[in-house]
Amino acid sequence: MEYQGTVIRPEDSVRAFFNRVYGWMAGGLALTAAIAWFVGINQAVQQVIFGNPLVLILLIVAEFSLVIGLSRAIARMSPQTAGLLFLTYAAVNGLTLSSIFMVYAKGDITTAFVASAGMFLAMSLVGSATRMDLSRVGNIALFGLFGIIGMSIINIFTRSSGLEFLISIVGIVVFLGLTAWDTQKLRRMALSLDPTGDNPITMAGGNPQAEKVAVIGALSLYLDLVNLFLFVLRFFGGRRRD
Repeated sequence: MEYQGTVIRPEDSVRAFFNRVYGWMAGGLALTAAIAWFVGINQAVQQVIFGNPLVLILLIVAEFSLVIGLSRAIARMSPQTAGLLFLTYAAVNGLTLSSIFMVYAKGDITTAFVASAGMFLAMSLVGSATRMDLSRVGNIALFGLFGIIGMSIINIFTRSSGLEFLISIVGIVVFLGLTAWDTQKLRRMALSLDPTGDNPITMAGGNPQAEKVAVIGALSLYLDLVNLFLFVLRFFGGRRRD
């Protein structure tokens, strides 16, 4: 197809869609990082959040509620409401993630994030470019996630450094696999929304349905990157903050 003298391909719509996904994701990450950093340098706020177990429990419950609510009710939401809920989740997550500044050295946090971002981008490119069906990879990663939960529960009682190291390695592999799989699923969603590439402009933000899918896609990839970062940080966690 031609659009104002330019040949339009489905890939143009896919690219426009992913620009929205990564835009939302970047906004959420920036908000999370800013709030986590603010709390990390403010002992009074730390005391409010982590000095009272009830506050921390409420924040964790709010996180789960926002993710579940956004995932299940997005079809009935406006794009604006979906985006607001995603940013709210990112803000609350920043409050809980601020605890890493109380445990890990800032250098380790920076190193872990840079390493995680690099691996995430590489696997996201793989998921977008490969024509191989990654469903099996995704299913194996999901089983691995359940394994991580089981090992983590065991390690609460055993406090084994060897098991902790294994959990970190498995967690990194699992979320690398999920990143590739989730990216491939988003690409397929983009193609289903605009299979002919007729509407690259609306896929860039002018289509309410595409915008809502972009928000939920951003949440999915946001969770992949944040969890990957946390497992990489645990892997680097031999050097704790003095």
